[in-house]
Amino acid sequence: MNCNVPTDIVFSFTGFAMRGGQTDTHHDGWGIAFFEGAGVRHFVDHQAAVASPIAELIKRYPIKSKNVIAHIRKATQGQVALENCHPFVRELWGQYWVFAHNGDLKAFAPVLDGAYHPVGSTDSELAFCYILQQLRARFGTQRPATQDLRLALSELTTEIAAYGTFNMLLSSGGELFAHCSTQLVYLVRQFPFDTAQLSDEDVKVDFSQVTTPDDRVAIIVTQPLTTNEQWTAFAPGELKVFIDGMPQA
Repeated sequence: MNCNVPTDIVFSFTGFAMRGGQTDTHHDGWGIAFFEGAGVRHFVDHQAAVASPIAELIKRYPIKSKNVIAHIRKATQGQVALENCHPFVRELWGQYWVFAHNGDLKAFAPVLDGAYHPVGSTDSELAFCYILQQLRARFGTQRPATQDLRLALSELTTEIAAYGTFNMLLSSGGELFAHCSTQLVYLVRQFPFDTAQLSDEDVKVDFSQVTTPDDRVAIIVTQPLTTNEQWTAFAPGELKVFIDGMPQA
């Protein structure tokens, strides 16, 4: 989720968590990270999201953030363990970076020669470490402009996606980068707001009652979370940048 004002994710997460073992087979752990100022609230659990007490906390605790990344895991590489649960968090340029990956990379074995090394045994965390290593090598100790960063990430995600499926989300708390390898969709909720109906749970919310006319929220997922809203598909190989709840041209 990427927003122009701090927003809670209780509604979307309620449906999202159902896919962690009830309406889908992604039951090998889950996690969520909320940016808050320069900090990150980071929750992970190796239990299925549908049965996790921590997931129940998130459903009932309206943490507000402008950028949130959540993930439910179906293990393709690495055992079911806490260290293999997404999203992963690392520091670069004095900022926390949060990353989550949907997919499977085969024979992906880059040389890691810098400060970033996986703690767990997933292809996903390996890809994250490689991305940060390459960004640091390319730009040094100073964060580049967003367009330069977008170009670099476009090149890196194309390189990594050659090894398999690489749908991913990446953020340092400002913009949110989303790369589609096979399937990603998004929608932007903004004025005039309407009622949304979850596809995985019999829950609906009239957003006109809980928002202001200036609010704007972008939701990016692999599968639509609601049945009565218009979701827009990414093109395969496309990298989008979301800022203040809007995709950038």
